[in-house]
Amino acid sequence: MAERVVNVDEIEHMINLFGSYDENIEALQSEYGVTVVNRDGDIRISGGEENVDKAARAVESLLAMSRRGERIGSQNMRYVFSLVDEGLEGELPKLSEDGICVTLKGRIVKPKTLGQKRYVDAIRNNTIVLGVGPAGTGKTYLAVAMAVKAFREHEVSRVILTRPAVEAGEKLGFLPGDLQNKVDPYLRPLYDALLEMLGAENFKRQLERGSIEVAPLAYMRGRTLDDSFIILDEAQNTTPEQMKMFLTRLGFGSKIVITGDVTQIDLPEAKRSGLVEAMKVLKNVGDISINRFTDKDVVRHKLVSDIIRAYEKYYERGSGHKNG
Repeated sequence: MAERVVNVDEIEHMINLFGSYDENIEALQSEYGVTVVNRDGDIRISGGEENVDKAARAVESLLAMSRRGERIGSQNMRYVFSLVDEGLEGELPKLSEDGICVTLKGRIVKPKTLGQKRYVDAIRNNTIVLGVGPAGTGKTYLAVAMAVKAFREHEVSRVILTRPAVEAGEKLGFLPGDLQNKVDPYLRPLYDALLEMLGAENFKRQLERGSIEVAPLAYMRGRTLDDSFIILDEAQNTTPEQMKMFLTRLGFGSKIVITGDVTQIDLPEAKRSGLVEAMKVLKNVGDISINRFTDKDVVRHKLVSDIIRAYEKYYERGSGHKNG
C-alpha cells in the first residue's frame, strides 16, 4: 500500500478540487482505484503504487488549474486523466498563456485542450488552416474568436463567415420566408458565436457597414476576398468543385479557416466531400495546416465523447458506412 500527500495552500482550491458533494474526488477515486481524503489541509492518496502516482499527478495538475482561476468540473477532470495516462500533464500550463479575446460578459476565450492550442497556433502561423474533427471540439467557435481578434486589432478589415446550405433531412424550399430567411438556420451557429463576442448592437452595426458578412457559400462565387478573415464552416458538405471555388477566392492580406466533421456528411451518397478531397490534395502545400481533433478535444457533455467513440468503434467493426 502506497501513500502520497499533496499540500493545498488555499481552502478555495480545496473546495474547487473536491467539487459539489465531493463529485470530483469520487471521480478521481473511481478512475484510479485509490482512496483520497482531506486531512488538515493536505490531500492524502492511498492505494497501489502506480495508481497513487497517477492520482497524485492528476491532483497536482487540477490544483494548478484552480490556481489559474479555472473551475474544476467533469470535462477538465476527464481531460487531465487522459493527459496523465499519456504522461503529458506537464503541457497543461501552456493553455493558460493563450487568451484570444474577451466575450461581452467578460469571459476570456482560450483553448481548453492541447489539440485546440495547436489549432489556434496554426491559425496564427498559416494563411489557410483546416480544422477537422468531431462535434464539440471548438473548431468553429475558436475560429470565430480568432477572426474577432484579428478584426479588433485591425489585422483585417472584414470578417466573412460562410457555410454550404445543404439540407440534413429538410428541404430549403419548405422553409418559410425569402432566401435570407431560408439560409439563416444554417448560419445560426456563426451568428451565435459573433453575438457572444461582439454584442447584438455592435454586430448589427458591423453587419450594416459590410465589415462582417455572413452568407451561404454560393454567394462567394466570382469574388476575390482581400484583407479578410474568412471562415468556411461545415465544409464536409461542400463538393470538390465548391471547395476549389472557395479556396481560390483568397486575396491579399487574407486568412482562411475551414472547419468540418467528415463523419457528418449530408451530401447525397454519389457526391464526394470537398473537405475529404482537400485534406488529400493540400497535405503537402506550404502555408496550409491541417489540424485533426479527437474525442479528447471535446468540451461538451461527457456523453458527446462517449457517443463519438461508440460510433468510431461501430464503423471500425465494419457494421456501418460513412460517406466520404
